[in-house]
Amino acid sequence: MNYTALVNTVTSYTEDQFSTTDINTFIVQAETRIYNSVQFPSLRKNVTSTLTGLDQYLDCPSDFLSVYSMAVYESGGPYTYLLNKDVNFIREAYPVPTATGTPKHYALFGQTFADPNELVFLLGPTPDQNYEVELHYFYYPESITTVAGGQTWLGENFDPVLLYGTLVEAYTYMKGEADMMQLYEGKYKEALALAKRLGDGLERQDAYRSGQYRQPVN
Repeated sequence: MNYTALVNTVTSYTEDQFSTTDINTFIVQAETRIYNSVQFPSLRKNVTSTLTGLDQYLDCPSDFLSVYSMAVYESGGPYTYLLNKDVNFIREAYPVPTATGTPKHYALFGQTFADPNELVFLLGPTPDQNYEVELHYFYYPESITTVAGGQTWLGENFDPVLLYGTLVEAYTYMKGEADMMQLYEGKYKEALALAKRLGDGLERQDAYRSGQYRQPVN
C-alpha cells in the first residue's frame, strides 16, 4: 500500500475528507507508535566513522534514536565491542580525561554544543589514537508521507498495522463514536500483534536453530 492508496482507504473508511496536513499527521503518528512497538530490521541502520585520538567525544548520527552496538577497530584489525554505561560510571572509572587507551565503554553524554537537537557519545578511556568505529543504531525511516514514490517497507510488507494505526488517529481527531473507535483500536492491536510476531519473532530466528513455529492443536 503506497501513500495514495493509504489516504484513499482512510478516506473511504471514515467517509470524511481531511486536509493534507491533517492526514499526514495521522500517518506520522501511527508510524511512530508502530516503530516504537516493533523492532523491524528495516529500523536498523549502521554507519562507520573515525574516533579522533585524544578526543573523548563522538557525535551521534543526525537520525539517531538508540544504540544496538558500537565497535572500534584499527584498520584491518579485530572488532572490540564497547559496553554501554552511564556517564557517571565513565567519569568515575576514567577520572582523568587525559589518560588514554583503547575505548572500552561509551555513554550517551547529552546534547551537542553546536546543535541542541543532536546527541553525543562519551568514550572511556579517551582514545589514544585514531580508531575506526562502526555503529548499529535504531532510527525512524523516512515517512510514507514524504518518501519518493510514496512507498516504504512497512506500507509494502505490513500495511494492515499502518492502515488501522492511521484510522485510530483519524477517528480520534473526528471524535468518532465509541463503538467504532473500539473496533479500530482492536483491529490495530490485532495487526500490531502479528507485526510483532514477524519483527520480534520470526525475523530473529530460523528453523535450523529454533525449530519451526508450532501452533498447539486442541
